[in-house]
Amino acid sequence: MWNGPTLTPSSPGYDVNRAAMLTAIAELRALEDRTARKSEERRARFHERGQITPRERLAHLLDPGLPFLRLHSLAGYLADTDDPEKSIPGSTFIGGIGFVSGTRCMVVVDDSGINAGALSPKSLDAMLSMQDIALRQKLPFVHLVESAGANLMNYRVGDWARGGAVFRNLARLSAAGLPTIAILHGPSTAGGAYMPGLSDYVIGVKSNGMAALAGSALVFAATGEKTPDADLGGAEMHATTSGLVEYLAEDDVHAIAQARRVIARLDWNRDMPARAPRPHAAPAHDPDEIAGIIPTDLHTPYDARELVARLVDGSDFDEFKPGYGPATLCLQASVHGHAIGILANNGPIDPDGAAKATHFIQACDQAGTPLLFLNNTTGYMVGVEYERAGMIKHGSKMIQAVSNARVPKITLYCGSSFGAGNYGMCGVAYEPDFLFAWPNSRSGVMGGAQAARTMSAVARAGATRKGIEVDETRLAAQEARIQQIFDSQAHPFYTSGQVLDHGVIDPRDSRKVIAFCLDTCHEARTRSLSPNAFGVARI
Repeated sequence: MWNGPTLTPSSPGYDVNRAAMLTAIAELRALEDRTARKSEERRARFHERGQITPRERLAHLLDPGLPFLRLHSLAGYLADTDDPEKSIPGSTFIGGIGFVSGTRCMVVVDDSGINAGALSPKSLDAMLSMQDIALRQKLPFVHLVESAGANLMNYRVGDWARGGAVFRNLARLSAAGLPTIAILHGPSTAGGAYMPGLSDYVIGVKSNGMAALAGSALVFAATGEKTPDADLGGAEMHATTSGLVEYLAEDDVHAIAQARRVIARLDWNRDMPARAPRPHAAPAHDPDEIAGIIPTDLHTPYDARELVARLVDGSDFDEFKPGYGPATLCLQASVHGHAIGILANNGPIDPDGAAKATHFIQACDQAGTPLLFLNNTTGYMVGVEYERAGMIKHGSKMIQAVSNARVPKITLYCGSSFGAGNYGMCGVAYEPDFLFAWPNSRSGVMGGAQAARTMSAVARAGATRKGIEVDETRLAAQEARIQQIFDSQAHPFYTSGQVLDHGVIDPRDSRKVIAFCLDTCHEARTRSLSPNAFGVARI
């Protein structure tokens, strides 16, 4: 039985853990700042055009003082180059959930300070992810547009084909009863012209805003016709002739103010049942201590209850079946007044732990209690004893329960998340409502050292079967190569760059992030929409 937190700032190893965690956090912030600095290099050019920068646009759009949950800030990292010093993460957009005129919205701002905002393959994946979140969480979708569209210098037919889903999703959002709002700050050409075309409300900026199926260069190449962009698709033309633009703005600031007015007039929260305030206590143990109690060395164990005590209201929780499958924790608690069920790992998942987790997940689903998965596991147990005890059967039932649970699911990678343990703990393939990683976490089919040893064992067995001698030097080189491949791909900056989560966060912010996500999910599940068959059509 657990008797309360024992790890404190005076505990052995606390300072070492904290220093390592803060270093990892600093690396995360440096990557995000790299992108902001790169975009800022174009500030003078924005001012020449009478514009404000993408980050200034975001600041003008959002309600001051209210939270903004950044999403996919590392999207594309190491996807465009193998050089970690040159890769620009999340470079073509700034996205997340924030409040606009008191309305919780999904917001995407094209970062035209980098590559003219041209969409990269992983930017595309992140855009699709944010549209999916908007649909599931019933959020209006606001897009501040200034993009060169797809990057034709890195053309791949598969990206073009998948890119059509962006426009399909806009149609589905509108049909679901979710307003879509676009501001034309700059060019939106080719397929990108359908961003405003498929939005319910469009605000165009005079002189700079432009939408056309083909820009002047492409028109000349295709037809020989020389036509200024303003005549082809300027905001003024669309506001007076084509009907694509509903509101014509003098400049970026005016356009954003108009968008805020449009959203305010939606009166989006008029039918939302008011959630009775639920008084809640702060954790009795400071969330800032997470940086020191959690080892960044994945081989160093820790009791996940120490983490939970720094996340939940009053550091108060009840443990479900504590003596059965004890390495898998099932806890009942609350965060900012929201009742939650927590699954956490104090080691690999054994048959009893999987069976307990299945029971717990189903009980939470029955009660409508959201689930929080705190991943730190190397996976399901293997070996004769565990196979005979039904590891496959019980592990499968846990996966089945996770797959079919209807309640909100929030996942944090807090340490290891390997193999089928990732599946049972609601990894990315199980479509949690929100999934964030810590900078010390690792995820993959298995650790690099384990993969290297496995492949060496296979090589030795093959050599023995063929009656040949093993070349140990060559085998050692193979082990080093395999370990490097697996370990580099397990790093959260890499996996987040591949859009295998919704972002990497500072572990000390976890309670605030969880609370924001729970509020978002609660709104979605209590909001009534007015869907129709085809969405709002501009006729």
